[in-house]
Amino acid sequence: MEAQKEALQRIISTLANKNEEIQNFIDTLNHTLKGVQANSSNVIAELDEEFDGLYAILDEMKESMTNSIKQEQAHKSQELQNQLSQCSNALENSEELLEFAARSLDIKDPEEFSKAARQIKDRVTMASAFRISLKPKVSDNMTHLMVDFSQERQMLQALKFLPVPKAPEIDPVECLVADNTVTIVWRMPEEDNKIDHFVLEYRKTNFDGLPRVKDETCWELIDYIKGTEYTLSGLKFDSKYMNFRVRACNKAVAGEYSDPVTLETKALVFNLDNTSSHLNLKVEDSYVEWDPTGGKGQENKIKGKENKGRSGTPSPKRTSISSRSPSIRGSRDRFTGESYTVLGDTAIESGQHYWEVRAQKDCKSYSVGVAYKNLGKFDQLGKTNTSWCIHVNNWLQSTFAAKHNNKAKALDMTVPDRIGVYCDFDGGQLSFYNASSKQLLYTFKTKFTQPLLPGFMVWCGGLALSTGLQVPSAVKMLQKSENGLSGSASSLTNVTQ
Repeated sequence: MEAQKEALQRIISTLANKNEEIQNFIDTLNHTLKGVQANSSNVIAELDEEFDGLYAILDEMKESMTNSIKQEQAHKSQELQNQLSQCSNALENSEELLEFAARSLDIKDPEEFSKAARQIKDRVTMASAFRISLKPKVSDNMTHLMVDFSQERQMLQALKFLPVPKAPEIDPVECLVADNTVTIVWRMPEEDNKIDHFVLEYRKTNFDGLPRVKDETCWELIDYIKGTEYTLSGLKFDSKYMNFRVRACNKAVAGEYSDPVTLETKALVFNLDNTSSHLNLKVEDSYVEWDPTGGKGQENKIKGKENKGRSGTPSPKRTSISSRSPSIRGSRDRFTGESYTVLGDTAIESGQHYWEVRAQKDCKSYSVGVAYKNLGKFDQLGKTNTSWCIHVNNWLQSTFAAKHNNKAKALDMTVPDRIGVYCDFDGGQLSFYNASSKQLLYTFKTKFTQPLLPGFMVWCGGLALSTGLQVPSAVKMLQKSENGLSGSASSLTNVTQ
């Protein structure tokens, strides 16, 4: 009976998964159908716009060429009119001189005849009829302004749709996820010299496998990528995965998207647990600040939350690194006395994790580290055998030290602007780094026997956290190097039971 129930449960689970897969595919088909309808209308509109632009160019060219012909016509007409006027005047003068010469032949007086002959000779010498050119200055040929459209006509007749670029192929093996950056590498299935650029789209998700149409964040777009790879930097890895897809574009059209690729982008994401914080601390998600009012402004707010919790309203869900992790918040006392402390809201039970802390410049005293959940409400970080920290004191006399079990190790180095915290739960290692230069500040080596919570103490100042960070590559290399050296255990190393 039990075996049959288990078999039936597996069948139901398989069927449910298949139904979800089919529903996701139906959503994809409906989304694609809407896209076809919308995109076809857009393409027709763009085609009309292209042809209207072509007609406008032809009309503009026709007008320009027509003006050129009219200008040439006016120029030639003016030249011929001028030449015609000159010839008419020359002919009129020549006919007048010819008539005068004919009359002179009838003169009987030798002296008058000689005088007339000299006048005729002088006038003939100066006559315009003998100086003008009897060749037209311009021709009536206008064929040099004719256009042969045969080649253009052939080109227009050969006009056809520009081939749509094929979908690129993302190479998951070449893609790299490191240091909160993702490098995506792709290639074309075949060479295409008409490609102008690529478009990369990405989005965060907590689902493995193919992207889902519904219940997801919108795709973010990076346009005009000229190469076949791109690096996204400065990311916060606050989701388990990221989806990526890319398509090629030529001058006129974008091709189909590549098959989407899902890459794992897990990192430790946590906020500060306001329910654990000292009343002299003002806590907002990833920022904690000393409150000189003594927390009086928060007391009513906190009491209201506690009363609300007692009325039966369930508290919000808390995430943890392991599914086995119990609820962390709401089950411990608030820090009090001189323990100006607040813990993170997410337990670390396994794996390697990294986060960073930046202190205000005027912060008088602060500690950064980890602690077990059972850290006493009067306890300070580093003063018990259940907490480890690095402590900075700028009050009266500056000190910089690593602390554990009420023992301190002075650190002879400059306090960095940002402190990076590396926790290897399984390897029993807690290291602190200069977050900018990745210089190692100090390392605790121990055996963690309970889930760890990030811990922070602050007095007269504030701390800002950066979570969702991968372990930096430089830190990984330093850890390998440090672990390879014998006798590298610190003086505060211990095994805590």
